[in-house]
Amino acid sequence: MNARNNSKNKRVVVLDTETTGINKKGGAPCYGHRIIEIGAIEIINRKLTGRYFHVYIKPNCVIQPESIEVHGITNAFLSDKPEYHDIHEEFLEFIKNSELVAHNAPFDISFIDHEFLMLNKKIGKIIDYCEVTDTLEMAKKMPKMPTRKNLNSLAKHYALDISTRTFHGALLDAKILAGVYLAMTGGQSNLQLTSGLRNSCNEKWLQNNTANKQKKLKILYATTDEIKTHKTRLDAMKKTGACLWGSSGRDKA
Repeated sequence: MNARNNSKNKRVVVLDTETTGINKKGGAPCYGHRIIEIGAIEIINRKLTGRYFHVYIKPNCVIQPESIEVHGITNAFLSDKPEYHDIHEEFLEFIKNSELVAHNAPFDISFIDHEFLMLNKKIGKIIDYCEVTDTLEMAKKMPKMPTRKNLNSLAKHYALDISTRTFHGALLDAKILAGVYLAMTGGQSNLQLTSGLRNSCNEKWLQNNTANKQKKLKILYATTDEIKTHKTRLDAMKKTGACLWGSSGRDKA
């Protein structure tokens, strides 16, 4: 960890991408594949700030059918979207000087580095602008984790609600990963991660889950179902050693 990440206002950007190819089917930059969607959410001092970056990108190459089955994004949908060079400056400004968190980070980073290289060799690589954290590698080193360590498995392990998730989507998966990351590092996250947000940006959700709202808080008491969900979450966190408190007698509903 560097000095930036030890500061009180630690800035984390949770990122996910969708691409024209799947990794196991020649879906790497060296096969000519490109990024078609980027989603990133900002966390400062372990709180969502409401700032996010989300864009669809026209790749100028054919999307593999296997990839469309995963994310549902077609070339026709992307035909009027910007190309990477159109969004590069805004994207780089959003992610630089952060801890960039991604699941199976080498996959996402290799695609981003490839876009950097194609645009201008002098741009460098992601590591020149960010510290990269791979939650997949984190999960491999943690005890009592599920055998499968994909994003779905980890979300279920931490009792995060992803029931409305159908297709993969960069912003949606970044949101889910933000919850997983906070749980893995011992923090709290929204239990209903996919509520109100599917494969596109839902600004209302982000506005309602920010750290800088200044409204007077209304006290809402937990329902019986919410208490049960909370207890399940604590029990899951205790198995990994991430939970610093136990269930009280009031949690037994």
